[in-house]
Amino acid sequence: MRWPWVKVRKSKVTATISLDYAGFQPSVRQWEGARQVFDGLRKRWVSLTPEEWVRQHLLYFFTEKCGYPAMFIAVEKSIQVNGRTKRFDILIYDGHHQPWIAVECKASDVSLSEQVLHQLLVYNQTLQVPFLAISNGTWCALFQARAGELTPLPDFPSWQ
Repeated sequence: MRWPWVKVRKSKVTATISLDYAGFQPSVRQWEGARQVFDGLRKRWVSLTPEEWVRQHLLYFFTEKCGYPAMFIAVEKSIQVNGRTKRFDILIYDGHHQPWIAVECKASDVSLSEQVLHQLLVYNQTLQVPFLAISNGTWCALFQARAGELTPLPDFPSWQ
């Protein structure tokens, strides 16, 4: 499916946001043969998959670089979309506790394609957020959803 309002270059969604992870030192351990990282928001150890690496770095970016309060961020929660259970990666709420920014994380070797954006657009049928972001940790694309169109943005909005 094509999304005509999304800028696409060589089957990749144009990604313009620079991600700054300077100073981030995640707690990593080996546990029963698997590498784990401590997720400070969920307050537990989770398997350190390539996608989880991206998720943890983005959580750091949002809380430390963007100044979004951790208490307004949900991680890997289930939602119902068209009668099916789906799980979003990151959902940031605004100061009024309304869904504000939905983020889809992919491993660093996954291109930010229309297919990745489509996955987030499906979730947004339920979430109804004004901002959508997709990232593979290296690249990040942010869009404002308004009146059935997506507008690419150069940076994340300031905390409200």
